[in-house]
Amino acid sequence: MTHMLHDRNDARTSSAEVLPDRLRFSTSECALGHVLVARSARGVCAILIGDEPAELEDELASRFPVSALVEDRAAVREDLGKVVRFMGSPAEGLDLTLDVRGTPFQRRVWEALREVPSGGTISYAELARRTGPLSSPRAVAGACAANGIALAIPCHRVIRSDGSLSGYRWGPDRKQALLDRERGAA
Repeated sequence: MTHMLHDRNDARTSSAEVLPDRLRFSTSECALGHVLVARSARGVCAILIGDEPAELEDELASRFPVSALVEDRAAVREDLGKVVRFMGSPAEGLDLTLDVRGTPFQRRVWEALREVPSGGTISYAELARRTGPLSSPRAVAGACAANGIALAIPCHRVIRSDGSLSGYRWGPDRKQALLDRERGAA
């Protein structure tokens, strides 16, 4: 699985640059309900899963309140197709260019998560240890909850230390279904 990440806080971005992003997005039915994929000029910046396209569009607007949101199926067709195929057959991997936006801590957590192989899991405590000596499981859980790029940043692979499922932004049933699919049970 290859992901190219672009840092939104790189040295080329000055504080004077406050132009809003133009995000192109589209939704589709998928194995887990509906999915919305949005991309900036730099890459995919959101993969949201839910029951209704309107709910996903509302979430996109709340995550990117200063961005111009343009429904444009042609612009995200390839990315959306990859995401839908991945949900049905995760063994094929998910190769996307990502535009990851988050705090430095969130980005460390998300990078560590991307190292967990498909079908594998990691506890919040272990993820905290991998993220840094001062990280706590609670802070890691907060970073997971803030993740807006489902599947490509696989927060569904995080479990409790006792091996049981914990919360998931898009619901525990979807989390279990994703893990089952990755393990070949679906």
